[in-house]
Parts: sequence; C-alpha cells; structure tokens
Amino acid sequence: MSISSGKITVRVNYGIRVKEVRVIDSNGEQLGILQVRDAIKKAEELGLDLVEVAPTAKPPVCRIMDFGKYKYELSKKASESRKHQTVISVKEVKLRPRTDDHDVEFKTNNIKRFLEEGDKVKVTIMFRGREMAHTQQGRVLLDRIVKDLETVASVEQRPLMEGRNMTMMLGLKK
Repeated sequence: MSISSGKITVRVNYGIRVKEVRVIDSNGEQLGILQVRDAIKKAEELGLDLVEVAPTAKPPVCRIMDFGKYKYELSKKASESRKHQTVISVKEVKLRPRTDDHDVEFKTNNIKRFLEEGDKVKVTIMFRGREMAHTQQGRVLLDRIVKDLETVASVEQRPLMEGRNMTMMLGLKK
C-alpha cells in the first residue's frame, strides 16, 4: 500500500517494492538489514506497520510504527502550522469619477474599517464613454481619498490606469 500525503508518497507494508531494507524498530533501535517479507512479518507480530521513511537510502530505511498514529500526528502538525498563518485579503471599493461627496465619504469610512480589520484595499475608479477624456477627475478623487485617510492608510501602489479603470492599492499605515 502506498499512501500520498500532499507531495510526499509514503510506502507501507506490501507497498514496499525492494528486496532488502534497513529496519528500525518502534523503540528506535536498529534491527539491521532484513528481507522485506521478514520485516513485515516482524511488524505484524507486534501489531504495527512497516513504513518506508528514507526511500532514497541504500538500502531503503523502514521503521516499524503505528501508521495510523503517524498520519494523525502529521495532520496535527499541518493544522498547527496553518493556524499560525495570517491571511490578508484584498477588498475592492469601486467609484465613478463624478461620485457625489456624501457617497465618497461613505466609501472612505468603509475603506478605513477594512484597513483596521487588517485587509488591504484596492480603490478602483471606473470610467465610461466620454469620461475617458477626463481621467484627471479620477486622479483628484483618489488624491482626496488618500488625504482623508492619511492617518490610517499608506499608498502601496500609486494610481495606475488599466484600460478603463484607474486603480490604487492602500494598506494599513505602520
């Protein structure tokens, strides 16, 4: 049997396809180089599994252990490492160049709240039709937002024109 956990493939018991292996017992003591069938027989007598731990060694190294318990401990380590990761999401706020003052204030308050929650914010100004001839209005609007949030936010990416959208990235000020 061959079990794959993520990128690592672990061969167990009859999945081990070599003639001889170096065997380590459940206490960590070396039993020497044995035939695979003898090593499996020894593991089964103890009610445990023969697990290949170093397949590239000559001969491969196998350990007699409880494979179920080993898999459980690996999954616990993996979940523990995931627990300590921080996930930063990017929130997007979309505006138009002629957005009303009250609406801009409302969106600015949302941006402030997102930043305080630990997210990054992508502010997008969408231009349609003839508005493309007046992209400076969008730049003025983004400058106003930066000025309103200067105590909380820092600009991580300056305003950039991408097709019909002008985008800017904001992060929490350090």
